[in-house]
Amino acid sequence: MKKNTKQSGLNREAWLVRELFDEKKLKHLPTRDGFGEGLVEAGKGNKNIVVLCADLTESTRVLAFKQAYPDRFVQMGVSEQSMASIAAGMAMAGKMPFISSYACFSPGRNWEQIRTTVALNNTNVKVAGAHAGVSVGPDGATHQMVEDIAIMRVMPNMRVFVPCDSIETRKATLAVAKLSGPCYLRFAREKSPVFTTLKTPYKVGRAEIYRHGNDLTIIGSGPLLYEALLAAEMLSHEHGIECRVVNMHTIKPVDVKAIVDAAKQTGAIVTVEEAQAAGGLAGVVAETLALTVPVVMERVGVPDRFGESGNPREVQEGLGLTAPFIALAADRVLQRKLGNTVPAIPAHVTAAQERLVVMQQEILHEALSRTPRKWGGKKPDASLKSRRRD
Repeated sequence: MKKNTKQSGLNREAWLVRELFDEKKLKHLPTRDGFGEGLVEAGKGNKNIVVLCADLTESTRVLAFKQAYPDRFVQMGVSEQSMASIAAGMAMAGKMPFISSYACFSPGRNWEQIRTTVALNNTNVKVAGAHAGVSVGPDGATHQMVEDIAIMRVMPNMRVFVPCDSIETRKATLAVAKLSGPCYLRFAREKSPVFTTLKTPYKVGRAEIYRHGNDLTIIGSGPLLYEALLAAEMLSHEHGIECRVVNMHTIKPVDVKAIVDAAKQTGAIVTVEEAQAAGGLAGVVAETLALTVPVVMERVGVPDRFGESGNPREVQEGLGLTAPFIALAADRVLQRKLGNTVPAIPAHVTAAQERLVVMQQEILHEALSRTPRKWGGKKPDASLKSRRRD
């Protein structure tokens, strides 16, 4: 990461898309697409790569690998715990297994097997956690994995990757395939902006500056990094506040120098992630700052709660994860940097709580409109009667 204390605005050396803030031209693809593409490409150059899937072949985008290399694909069924243990054995025999499932199941359900058979033995297994974060929307809290970054980054020998769009997910998958040892790769289901390009720099363990600024730094990971860029542009145009935006795609090993440089040069940090605000990206940044250059910091993430069923965008808004809330967090950290008094409860947290209440009311109203009066809804009870077919 190059040192720069004078520039402001987008970093041309990041080679982001030209239509970065043009919603009509900006492509939207799920980050999981990049995983599927990268996996097939990695398989061409390494015949030891094998894929194990827990009955979610199409959803996790390993179908293309199965079609390309059917003799290197194993369908495990709904058996994530066995999948991790079997993969560890295959790794000990010289293979490079990628195990694929939803993040709520892997590493959510099989964390102990990953810990004991993969990480403890330092085996060459790659854990691919799909559908991570809250953007799975209607699937609800059970499937909205927001604890995975925290539980995986504290595991010895484990590397953790959270790419920001489909292109970077492809790059991360190819990079992981060249590494020896356990890795966790996290990606999402919902379509999100594709704002990097093939020219955008990517290197394991090295953060990248996507926007220059001296007032404060926003450090983000995953698809929400685009929201961080939107927030930075908003603050620049409306208030003249210049934010540095850093892509911390590798949570472990984290780029300590990038964090320290940001602290020294801007004096204030905001972290942004579609995961628990405690323990993940925010946790590693806070730990690094405390041990090196303590500065004021704010966190934007899921606020010590489970997710919520609803439209993906509405859920993100209800949990305070979009650009307007990031801007509020940035304003708060800047006020703290200047020594001004701020409310005990952050404005971005309060605003998110208010938005969540509205969202829940809207969902309840919509549900009642489809519920018969007999059950407390607004739909005629006649809808309960089955129609006879002659």
